[in-house]
Amino acid sequence: MRKIDQPSVTYYDLHANAFDEDTGEVSITELHQLFLKYLKPGARILDLGCGSGRDSLAFMNSGYHVTAMDGSEEMCKIASAKTGLSIEHRLFHQLSEKERFDGIWACASLLHVPMEELPDLFDKIRDALKSGGCFYSSYKYGSFEGIRNDRYFTDMDEDRAGSLLEQIGNFKLLEMTTTSDVRQGRSEEKWLNLLLKKE
Repeated sequence: MRKIDQPSVTYYDLHANAFDEDTGEVSITELHQLFLKYLKPGARILDLGCGSGRDSLAFMNSGYHVTAMDGSEEMCKIASAKTGLSIEHRLFHQLSEKERFDGIWACASLLHVPMEELPDLFDKIRDALKSGGCFYSSYKYGSFEGIRNDRYFTDMDEDRAGSLLEQIGNFKLLEMTTTSDVRQGRSEEKWLNLLLKKE
């Protein structure tokens, strides 16, 4: 494991059950719909950084074929029990598939990747998508980057997202939106949502 990954992975291994209790039943139907409207019924989705499996389960229940992976072994165990899937225990930079998925969903997961590493990771994501495939990712809104609450965070605002998109090729920006955190008592927290299409 790379040194930069250690704080975040360790945090989720230690707090997997608490994280599932905090987020596992949260409804983000609007974000699911934002993503799924660009996919055909029964499409193949990669849940990249699936956490405790909430979104994988929702996609499966809607008739999609789901592959899920996460860097935390403890999260993988919870997600596997929740979904019945064999969750792949892998870090983001270990993504190596080629033109396999119609859509890649990375909800509140890539925010743990340093900004300087995101262009290379986006290249891997693009390679894993089929032509015309869609890629969703979300980040805490802002410009902070560094260790916060025992994890590495890369926050994102419109300017930082624009700079990132200038560095990557063969992606078309479909939508960039800001939304409020739906967890109880956290509505003041904002998120930046990016939806891209492989060209």
